[in-house]
Amino acid sequence: MAHEPILQNWSSKHAELFGNHIVHLKHRLHESPLFSNDALARLIETVPREHYHVNTMNQEVHDPKSWRDGEIGDASGHDVIEAVRTGNIWVLIQRVGEIDPAYQQVIDQIFGEFESHVPDLETYKQKMSILISSPNVQVYYHCDIPGQSLWQIRGRKKVYVYPNTAPFLHQEAMERIILNETDEQETPYRQWFDDYADIIDLEPGEMLHWPINGPHRVVNHDCLNVSFTTEHWTDALRNRYVNHYANGLLRRTLGMKNPGIATSGPALWSKLALTAAHRYSGLRRKNQMTYKVDFRVDPTAPFGMRDIEAYELAK
Repeated sequence: MAHEPILQNWSSKHAELFGNHIVHLKHRLHESPLFSNDALARLIETVPREHYHVNTMNQEVHDPKSWRDGEIGDASGHDVIEAVRTGNIWVLIQRVGEIDPAYQQVIDQIFGEFESHVPDLETYKQKMSILISSPNVQVYYHCDIPGQSLWQIRGRKKVYVYPNTAPFLHQEAMERIILNETDEQETPYRQWFDDYADIIDLEPGEMLHWPINGPHRVVNHDCLNVSFTTEHWTDALRNRYVNHYANGLLRRTLGMKNPGIATSGPALWSKLALTAAHRYSGLRRKNQMTYKVDFRVDPTAPFGMRDIEAYELAK
């Protein structure tokens, strides 16, 4: 695999679209044994607790309050996959490149190809997260902070991608996410937003890349889905992050109503300094996210899960 291109139908127009518009491409990673059930089961059994999420949610309506966190417990990897296949569960395995170097090789090749195709693109902090999800489950409306792509391996899903500007995404919402005051899933959503979404049915062997911070939501078709996301940073993405981080602090400490976005010069340097001072002062840790874990994966139980005594997990 490493000696053959992953991206199958890249053309010169995609270099101009990348990072600014939706890019919908074909890939060949759905053929890789790294995403077989045996390989996924091994990942599930070796992933550290702090690097995975198990979630369930209301399938019928958009209801972020129904989003619940769970745990794998002592279930085998194959039992987890079976619970996902027959249940109502969404499993996210993070930092897979750190678990198995074979996945890191895939990450390196993906971004090597992107950088070879897009002039002046230099990425860092690249990561891959694998998603194994039940038929008909949803990922509610949210936005991600780094650059993001979604790669489909098995099954089909409908992806809604929305403009990354108001009213679909407000600066204050970005600040709350970046300062860990709220979860990504709590980005405000109204049903009429769908009238302005790009809607794509993603098939095995296809991928999507959308503009930075583009709000999106996902609805699985009636089949088990396996996919993965990749994320990355560039200097431009870092500067955008720094602006939102510093602006959030300025609203909270100085009461500023509409802090601006600085793209260069002393204003940007000041925001870089403010962000660094806050992040490394120890104050940041006080705002880490806490999750209430109240169910465990169980392939013999209804919906592939059973309730447990709730406890808190900080990440």
